[in-house]
Amino acid sequence: MDKKYVVSLSVLILAGSALLAEPALAGPGSTLLPAAFESFWVKLALSGMVAVCLSLAFMTVLQHKKSEQRARQDLRYMATFFGKFEWLRLQDRALDCFQRFHSGREGEDLSRGAGWMTSSYRQSRQMASLDKQQESGFVHVCNIRAIKAIRPLFFEHRNACGEHEQSLVVISITANMQDYLLQRDTGKVARGSQRFREVESVWSFTMEGGEWKVSGIDDHRASLAYAKRMKGLPAIERTLLQPQ
Repeated sequence: MDKKYVVSLSVLILAGSALLAEPALAGPGSTLLPAAFESFWVKLALSGMVAVCLSLAFMTVLQHKKSEQRARQDLRYMATFFGKFEWLRLQDRALDCFQRFHSGREGEDLSRGAGWMTSSYRQSRQMASLDKQQESGFVHVCNIRAIKAIRPLFFEHRNACGEHEQSLVVISITANMQDYLLQRDTGKVARGSQRFREVESVWSFTMEGGEWKVSGIDDHRASLAYAKRMKGLPAIERTLLQPQ
């Protein structure tokens, strides 16, 4: 889930709560709040804003939880037919790809990872932008200190040409890491920060040739879209034997 979104809502809620507080809480003779905030209608409007923010935060958390539970449930069902749908194995694969990808970016050699990317992703705009960064004199530095969380956001079973080909799973990975661009000639930070921080990224994996391969990488903002999309999928049992 987008932590910045939750923090923003929390700040707004706290601000609204502070404005709604009784003047006595600010101390005797306090004139911290403008007189306008003592109006019944202003207080009512602020109460409504706080209620809406709380509702939005609750619904967002609930939607993410439901999506994750559905993805885990469907993966568990499919694992009885094909072991590579088992979440623990899939999780290991995702973390391996995560480590390899960031190691490759720092070492400026992603060609060694061709076997864990789909053919379409290798030719994608994202990969082209990494090549452009290198040609422009930038070095992409990635250092992973710890993986903080990994969870499935979305799972869609497909059966293209049989053998579960083109099945898609989307996974949120949160890591404590450095991620920034350096100017090669000066060594100065061109983008990002050298401090370690928690970064959530959304990784898509597609079944290709019987293996899970990276087919896309997005930032944390994509997580809610996948959560919404998950609830529209048909029951997993209906997809098992359907060629697509």
